[in-house]
Amino acid sequence: MATFIGDYPCRVDVKGRIVLPSAFKRQAAIAADDRFVVRKDVFENCLVLFTSGDWDIQLEKIRRHINPYNREHNMFLRNFFKGTAEVVPDGNNRLLIPRRLLDSVAIERDTILAGQDGRIEIWSEKLYGRTAMQPDDFADLAEKLLGGSPEQNENL
Repeated sequence: MATFIGDYPCRVDVKGRIVLPSAFKRQAAIAADDRFVVRKDVFENCLVLFTSGDWDIQLEKIRRHINPYNREHNMFLRNFFKGTAEVVPDGNNRLLIPRRLLDSVAIERDTILAGQDGRIEIWSEKLYGRTAMQPDDFADLAEKLLGGSPEQNENL
């Protein structure tokens, strides 16, 4: 599993290509196939980019919980895969992101690629700036999520 850290300003060219920052390329330790999967995030108004290996991990999580013969599960699957695309870096390390996906999250030109452990979020620069928390609010959230007893934190 790749671990992506850092956030990088990037620009989308007129064809919808984004240069993958070299730090992310190194962090990905991409296999020979160099494939990525991109989709709209489930919760946020951004795109999410996975290496093919990390995408397979996501699919395994879904397969453990979903029965395609259950109507609700089938509806989830349909919507989860809607708009998903495979992208491959070209010789200049650019990823061609389908225009329909860029439009779905209001990305025009200026973007931020933000590492999120096993995935990269692709944000409109304007929207990404609105995601920041106040330091005290972040500290409170960290305490709430991670500040349990040593036994509770042992699994972190």
